[in-house]
Amino acid sequence: MIWKFRRREIDLSKRGVILGIVNATPDSFSDGGRFQDLEAACGHGLKLLNDGASVLDIGGESTKPGSMPISVDEELGRVIPLIRALRARTDMPLSVDTSKSVVAEAALEAGADIINDVTALGGDPRMGELAARSGAGLILMHMQGIPETMQQAPHYHNDDVVGEVAKNLSERRAAAIGFGVDATAIILDPGIGFGKTQAHNLSLIHGMPTLSSLGAPLMIGHSRKSFLGGQAVCRSDQDERLPAALAVTALARQLGARLFRVHDPRPHVEALRMTESILNA
Repeated sequence: MIWKFRRREIDLSKRGVILGIVNATPDSFSDGGRFQDLEAACGHGLKLLNDGASVLDIGGESTKPGSMPISVDEELGRVIPLIRALRARTDMPLSVDTSKSVVAEAALEAGADIINDVTALGGDPRMGELAARSGAGLILMHMQGIPETMQQAPHYHNDDVVGEVAKNLSERRAAAIGFGVDATAIILDPGIGFGKTQAHNLSLIHGMPTLSSLGAPLMIGHSRKSFLGGQAVCRSDQDERLPAALAVTALARQLGARLFRVHDPRPHVEALRMTESILNA
């Protein structure tokens, strides 16, 4: 299981990979506004790498429930200087979290290696061609609806969220390959919290074996999300959700996930490596 993109190869067969989240936004659900200053954001990204992240995922537009889209110029102004600054200080892979091809193209030119598209090529007709032409890594995520309204009444046919998400991701993977994207460059993400209830999120984690058999490595983004705070011990404070998130990382790795997009790399790396030591014993 090798992830290949832009002359890079990451072996996912025995060791999972942590993507560290760098939000250059004023309104992201977890750390919005904390890293708007360029030096602060760059320093935060370098700290995430030092704490064990293997990839940085850089976003300039919040996609939390209820969020509104921003202009191309505003998004470019947030992410391109940061990608340039990070590329000047590290050779580690950089991902741009965007659904706009103009932003993705500028990010690749600035030094990014991966496109993380929450619309799975559905938001911009140029994105698939850009991914193919550039040789970038491509993360395709499932989202029901749009961020502004996706959490108002999420529902799935026959309440089969795993089957519906699996079908959609398989179709989006096929669409990407149809554009000319190399199959080995593609990662699939079921979109925890993107048009899903708490029950849907738990079902998707339980259904990881199905989702991880779709022909591409599976990534999950569960860090600090609200469904983690609704279990037996309720945790409304995001900082108190870490133990639950670590449990998900360990279980999801056992069930087939290979990539984990998180805010706190160090404890997730430790949970991941312990789980892999057991699995590979």
